[in-house]
Order: sequence, then C-alpha cells, then structure tokens
Amino acid sequence: MQKRFLGNSGLEVSAIGFGCMGINFAYGQPMDTENAVTLLRKAHEIGITFFDTAEAYGPFTNEKIVGEALAPVRDDVVIATKFGFKIDDNGGQSGMDSRPQNIRAVAEASLKRLGTDRIDLLYQHRVDPDVPIEEVAGTVGRLIAEGKVKHFGLSEAGAETIRRAHAEYPVAAVQSEYSLWWREPEDDILPVLEELGIGFVPFSPLGKGFLTGAIDDQTQFDDGDFRNIVPRFSADARKANQGLVTLLGKIAGQKEATPAQIALAWLLAQKPWIVPIPGTTKLHRLAENTKADDIDLSASDLGEIADALSEIKVVGDRYPAHLQQRINR
Repeated sequence: MQKRFLGNSGLEVSAIGFGCMGINFAYGQPMDTENAVTLLRKAHEIGITFFDTAEAYGPFTNEKIVGEALAPVRDDVVIATKFGFKIDDNGGQSGMDSRPQNIRAVAEASLKRLGTDRIDLLYQHRVDPDVPIEEVAGTVGRLIAEGKVKHFGLSEAGAETIRRAHAEYPVAAVQSEYSLWWREPEDDILPVLEELGIGFVPFSPLGKGFLTGAIDDQTQFDDGDFRNIVPRFSADARKANQGLVTLLGKIAGQKEATPAQIALAWLLAQKPWIVPIPGTTKLHRLAENTKADDIDLSASDLGEIADALSEIKVVGDRYPAHLQQRINR
C-alpha cells in the first residue's frame, strides 16, 4: 500500500488506516479477542500501518486487543489513541475531562494497556470546554518531551480551537467524520489544516457502513448497535438517502470496483494528506477497503461525482442532539 504523511508532522502512515473501535464497541456484538487479533494482524500483513483506538472504546478493552495484536510488529506500525472523557467506575462516560492530571493518567494507563513504551499519536477525543486548549496542548507537549508520546492530535475540534492548539504545540493530525455523506469539514476545517500543514484523518469514511450498499431501510441493527439512536439511520432517512448509494454503485460499475472502494478513493483524491480509517470486523471487507488505494479517480470522475452530489440532499443528523453538543467546539 502507498504511504502518506500527515501534514508537515513527518508522521508517515499507510494511505488507508484501520479504525479499531468497532471490533468490540458500539456496533453490536463484539468480536472475541482471538478473532480480533487475527483481523488486526491480517490488516498489517496486507499493508496497513496505522491503527486507531481509544481508552473510551470498551472502555479500555479495545486498547488491550490492539496492543496484543500489534506487539509482534510494534516498530512497523503507528498507534493512535485518545484521552478526554470522564469514565466512571462502571465504565460509563460522564462528561469531558482534559485536565492535565487526567491527560497524564490516561496516557500512562494507555501505555500499559497497549504494552508499549510510546504512543505515536495522542488525540484529545473531544474538546473540553472547561480546560483551555492551550493547557491541553502544553500537557501533551510535555509528554512528547518525555518520550511517552510522539505526536499531538485533536478530534472533532473547531477551526479556532485548532489554531489555538497549534500555536501552543504543533498539531500533527485532526480526526473528524468526513465522507461523501458528511462533507461539513470542507467548509472550515480543511482550509485551516492545509494552511497550517496538519494532516486529516476521516473516521466513518464509509458512513458507518451505509456507503457500502449493504444497508437499506429494511436493515435491522443489533440491540447494542449505536446506529439505532442515530437520526441518519432511521428507516425513513435510510430510504431517503439511497440515492447516494445508487450513485456510488453506478461509478463502481464503471470502475470495476465496489461502492465502498469508490467512497474511499474519493476521500484519498481530495488531499494528499488525508488518511481515512475505515473499520470492519470482516476479513473480506478489510481486503476490499485496502484495494481502494489502487483506484484512480480522474478529474472527470470527480467532476461527475460533484455534479451528482449537488443534486442529492442527505437526510438526517449524524448524531442525536445530546452527542452533537460535543462537536466542533
């Protein structure tokens, strides 16, 4: 697989990464550890070197699985994890906590769970309105000076927050949702990242599975699947949004590809410093995703997609209201 640099940070990763959250968190029935480890090791075998986890996934258990899976190839991969949520004794999230003492405590705990001596990329998972971003950036900067962290990142931060953080300590990458059915980062975030030389890591690049074409208005999600509470995944919204999947299917047919591959190739074509991190629990989907790197979308292809997108109105919010409040601060 081709490699890309995340902005001007010098951090080189595979052009497509692996979002590890779904292997045991948020998408219904979790994988057992043995199969999850096998999947992640296979991802590395076929060229993925960039793996994304967080203390909040599980919580805690996702990092342990990632650490176990990647231990044999630790020096060949880049591991990103995150801090920023207040996690209670029962594993529930009860708000934000980016106080310096918590950042340090989370980093130390993550190092142990991952079984490593450094975190390659440490993101603030969500902006904490009660802690100045300069204080957050300075704390991560000190962890970097100590060798425990290599690079600093932000997740779902707004443009002004990114600027303030970067002025205090260089931000290597910003992670936010970005895909053919969520293009808001194009308005304010991508221009700032390009100006400052910061990489961009789109999560949910396949629209939480919708852009694969495998989901329609009749699909039933497991009881534990968080898409059950996402407005964009209501039956009516899924039905209304099928036009986007139809478009992808048409272009995929022309390219002898799949809708998912076209969706990922489109992201890769936007900027050379964009690295999407699709997740999956299936080996055949893993292989499918990585082949998107081989698809070349011409200027004509991209123009056709842009024209078609201008005629499609995507229906439904991407988060329920109580979660949307945490975004783009």
